Amino acid sequence: MNKTILKNYAKLIVKVGVNVQKNQEVIIGASVDDAYFVKYVVEAAYKAGAKKVSIDWSCQDISKLKYQYETVETLSEFPEWLHKKNEYYVKTLPARIYIVSEDPDGLVGIDQGKVLEVQRAVGPISMKYREQMDNKYQWTIVGIPGEKWAKKIFPNLTSKQAIKALWAAILDVTRVKGDPLKNWAEHNANLTNKTKKLNDLRIKTLTYKAANGTDFTVDINENMNFLAGGETTLSGVFYNPNMPTEECFTSPIKDSANGVVMASKPLSVRGVLVDKFGFRFENGKVVEVISDNSEYKDVLTKLLATDEGASRLGEVALVPFDSPVNKTNLLFYNTLYDENACCHLAIGRAFTECIKDYQHKSEEEIKAIDLNASMIHVDFMIGTADLSIIAETYDGQKVQIFKDGTWAI
Repeated sequence: MNKTILKNYAKLIVKVGVNVQKNQEVIIGASVDDAYFVKYVVEAAYKAGAKKVSIDWSCQDISKLKYQYETVETLSEFPEWLHKKNEYYVKTLPARIYIVSEDPDGLVGIDQGKVLEVQRAVGPISMKYREQMDNKYQWTIVGIPGEKWAKKIFPNLTSKQAIKALWAAILDVTRVKGDPLKNWAEHNANLTNKTKKLNDLRIKTLTYKAANGTDFTVDINENMNFLAGGETTLSGVFYNPNMPTEECFTSPIKDSANGVVMASKPLSVRGVLVDKFGFRFENGKVVEVISDNSEYKDVLTKLLATDEGASRLGEVALVPFDSPVNKTNLLFYNTLYDENACCHLAIGRAFTECIKDYQHKSEEEIKAIDLNASMIHVDFMIGTADLSIIAETYDGQKVQIFKDGTWAI
């Protein structure tokens, strides 16, 4: 891959993704296989004025070995040095860049019950620190091709060809061609205009229907806004958490979801790729996992059992079926990309930043809105070429906002 293009992508991640501020610290999470690209991101961060850049290296193969050989008790340990590390993050609020490139099937074979036990033990501790940083720092998730990931998408190509093809797709959907900074300014403006239309409607209920079996309703609290693309920290720094992003999203009333939603794309759950599944909701809670595959059903059931909020919705997201990601005609096997191909929902944690004027509300006022709380936030895709979404407004009007899978407003 051309070095200049890679540097442009790295600059985009730093300037538009996390929007590094002068003298801010930066933490990059990446696989050891990604070092060739990480160095460009590090350089771009320093050029943007970063005070210090640190790397949290990972290795999927080693992670799998840890789950194979370590006990639940050992895996669940949260040593004092890790507390100190998180306390430091809470104090300094570094910008966080997460680079994903892993094999979608890389953790297949791991005991999902063991994973659940560890997450239940460690999750509440990590969440304590995360809640102290919520909406106060910039973060972004981006992708680069890993060899096994690329071969999963392009099985008929050689490894070198597959990596090249995946690079081309990633750079395309992240708008790196031409002037990437200008491209993203225009893209964010378009998404902002779309959310204004949605918020002006004052949507109370969304009704989804598709031929695959989706027949579903969910309610939106009148104190909630739709957001899109970029977000703004409480200190006023604008950033883009996901690159790419095509969604307009909000968080629903946690007890309001009813009906059946069928997934339209596979989903990677704790290293296991599940496909052809759905959920049936009653009064906001998943009461049935729909799948003919016993392994997939078990994986999803354990995911929903993570905590009380894991079986309820934290997000509804509107993405046109003709999005740039979907136009690649690729299944990325990665939620960052596939969720931006079409409409999706997410079980788990809701977004406090979607609350109207949340930055001016007290903790008690935010809690009163009673959004869903969970250690997890897992997106699954439901968009289809025939998806219809009807919005009922707080004024009693009915407006078709999606028809044939794409925007009708």
